[in-house]
This record gives sequence, structure tokens and C-alpha cells, in this order.
Amino acid sequence: MLNSVRIRLTLWHAGAVACVLLILASGTYLLLRRNSIRRVDSSLTDVASSFLATVQAELRDAHGSETFRDCVEAAIQEHSYRETTFSIFDAQGKLILASPVSPPLLESEASRYDALRQQATSNAAPARLFRTLKASGHLYRGYSRAFSAEGTTYTLVTLQSLHGEQEFLEALEQTYSVAIPLAVLLAALGGYFLARRSLSPVVVMSNQAERIGANNMQDRLAVRNTRDELGQLALSFNRLLDRLDESFQHQRRFVADASHELRTPVAILAGEADVALSKKDRTPEEYRESLEILRKEALRLKQIVEDLFTLTRADIGQLPLTPSSFYLDELVGDCVRNFRTLAQAKQIALTFTPCPELLIVADEALLRRMFLNILDNAIKYTPAGGAVTVSCERTVEEYVVSFSDNGPGIPAALQPRIFERFFRADESRGRQDSARGGAGLGLAICRWIAEAHHGRLELTKSDAGGSTFTFTLLAPDTGLSESSD
Repeated sequence: MLNSVRIRLTLWHAGAVACVLLILASGTYLLLRRNSIRRVDSSLTDVASSFLATVQAELRDAHGSETFRDCVEAAIQEHSYRETTFSIFDAQGKLILASPVSPPLLESEASRYDALRQQATSNAAPARLFRTLKASGHLYRGYSRAFSAEGTTYTLVTLQSLHGEQEFLEALEQTYSVAIPLAVLLAALGGYFLARRSLSPVVVMSNQAERIGANNMQDRLAVRNTRDELGQLALSFNRLLDRLDESFQHQRRFVADASHELRTPVAILAGEADVALSKKDRTPEEYRESLEILRKEALRLKQIVEDLFTLTRADIGQLPLTPSSFYLDELVGDCVRNFRTLAQAKQIALTFTPCPELLIVADEALLRRMFLNILDNAIKYTPAGGAVTVSCERTVEEYVVSFSDNGPGIPAALQPRIFERFFRADESRGRQDSARGGAGLGLAICRWIAEAHHGRLELTKSDAGGSTFTFTLLAPDTGLSESSD
């Protein structure tokens, strides 16, 4: 039962209300009890003062035959109250006269009554003492006071019944004993109702989330109120589903494209092997030709697998950078020199315009791979007699490396997809020899390399006059070196 959030919230709510009510009731009870005792003590003081004033008046008006006892008795008769009694003791503690106590004090209870007298007679006048006495189940408030009459010290002990105050406090206790449990019960019921009503959207979202799987990732949670916490939770969960759906779609597309790309070289390998084995009397030249085809497709298959492995490691963050300090212009120039022979074979003019001493701290191997890939695409798609131009420059805050060709360009509708994995615009760029093409992973890897160095790789121009790819990254004095370390 305690596994339910609604039950726990209800118990916490009821417990908090019970604690508050108990503290409030206890504080109220103690305050009223204290004020009641203070009121009784004040009444005892006034009654005792009035009684002693009457005694003194009787003594002044006494005739020769009237004694002190007669004056006290007259004062007792004059101050005859229903719930108040008076007792007079002499200096030795002997009772001179007392009004009757109703009900009478038992012998075992009289000791506390005597304590009032002993306290008053043992202290210097005027000594005062208040004490609560219990006589046969009834409570009395006692007050002792020393006074002098006719040169002799006496003690007045005044008792007042606490019956009315006791009845009021008992009635208050009974009221609390009924009201507090009832209030806690109502609080528990109200808390359970509020918890159930407040958490009902969570139950609905939970049921909806249970029904969402790989086959219906497009479904989303219903949002009742976008401004409260549960609405924000539903929106966050829906955004999470959007990201998961996008990731699943990406993975499905990735697997489908990878399967398609791998199927072609595998089919060629299997077909060429079958052809080579189907003829028994083949010349060495024919076997060499078959082996060359097998080798070529195996290398292509190896490159696809390596590219897939690189992208997979990059996606999961297991391809860390290995930064070192080098000159960017020297790296670009070295990559251009590697392609001069290939460019001359295709009668393509390959030129490089360097900007001296572009010092950076980066992963040299990854940047080399990116530049070689871009140059390979530029030469591959540039027709014979064309030109490929590479340039380096430094702006105020950035290094910029540009690769321009005068190939057929990429249609504007396809340009936003040029960096997608397995995307190729071969036909649009006039590529005739599809066997020389890659798997459409090169530019995706190049963009990841650029972003891993906090840079940008963009297709800045592509039309009938050719295409231009631009790589931009921060210069070391603006924070590149710190971010790459």
C-alpha cells in the first residue's frame, strides 16, 4: 500500500495536519490553563486583601468584650463565599479559626494544606504562596499570607475551588478529542482526493507511454495544461520521443543505406568468383583480371567498413582527438602535392595559394583525412581540362581553407543534403563511372572532423560554374588551442 504515491502523499498530508492541530491544541490548552490559574490567583489575592481589611476594621470597632477570634469570625461570616474558605493560624501554626472546606480535606491531603501555613510562618512577612490542592477529587487553589494584628503575627490561608475551571478544561479536552481526529480524517480524505486528482494525468501518461513502442514512435502524450509541472513533464517526454524517433529513423536509414552499399561489392565479389571458378581452362591473364576485380571491390568494401566504423565511433564519443602543434598551410600544401600526379593524369590544373605560418593545435591526421577527401571529390568531379584551386587565408579571428572546382555543380534542391550519410549526387554532377564512386560517407566524415575541431565545413558555392567547399576554424589566439587541449 505504501508503494502508492497517492497513499504516501495522503499520509504525509494527514500527518502534517495532525501535528499542526496537536501543537495548536496543546498550546491553546496550556495557555488557557495558565490564564485560568492566574485569574484565580488574582482573585485569591483580592479576596484575601478584602478579608484582612475586614478583620482590621472589626478590630478597630471591637468593644472591650470582643476578642480577635470574634473579629475573625465576623469577617468569615461577612465574606461567606460559596467556593472560598479562610483559615487563620497563629505564629506557632495553631489553627485559630477556619471556615469549613467542602468537601473536607482528608488526613492524607491535609499535609499540603499545612504546607501553606508552614511556608507563611517560616518566611519573613509579608510571605505569600500559591499552591494547588486536591481534596476528595476536587481541586483547590490555596494562598497563604502573613499579617499582624494586635502586635501578633498570624497567617491567613485562603482556598478557592477550581471546579469551574476544571470543568472548562475538561470540556476543552473532550472537544479536542473529537475535533482533532475528525479534522485529520477530513484532511486525509481531502488529501487523497487532491492527490488522486493531481496524479491522474501521470497515470494517463504512464498508460500512454506503455503503448508507445518501435512500431508507433510517432504517437505522443496528451498534454492537458502546458503551464503546470505535469504539462511541462509531458512536453519534455514528447520532445524526448521526438529525438528518439528521429534517432530511430536515422538508424533505420543508416542500416538500409549501409546494407545497400555493402550489397553491391559483395555481389560483385561473389559473381566474379563464380565466373572465375566456372571455367576450368582459363588463361593466367583472365585469372589476373578476375583477381584485380576482386581486389578492387575488396578495397572498396574495406573503405566502406572503415568509414562506417569511423562514424560509429564518432557518434558514441570513442574517437578522441590527438592534438599537436603544426602549421595548417604546410598540411594543406602537402595534401595538394599528393594529388598533383592524379590531376595531371586528368589534365586538371591544380593550384594552391598558401598563407604562411598558420599555426594551430589540432589532430593532424584527421585534418589530413578531411583535406584529402575534399580534394579527391574535387578532382573526381572536375572534367578534363578543368581547374581545382585551393587557398588558405587568415581573417581577424579565423583560418579559412577553400577548395574550388569548375565541375557541373550540385542542384540547389540537393545542396542541403550533401553532408548526409550515404547521400550522393553523382548523376547531377555528371559522373559517368559509378564504379569509382564512394559510399557517400566521405563528406559526412569531413563535417564531423570539422565540428570536432570546433570549426565549420560548408558548401559556400555550387552552380554550373563549379563548387566551393570552405573549412573555417578559430585561430589559436581566440581560443582554439585551449578548446583542443
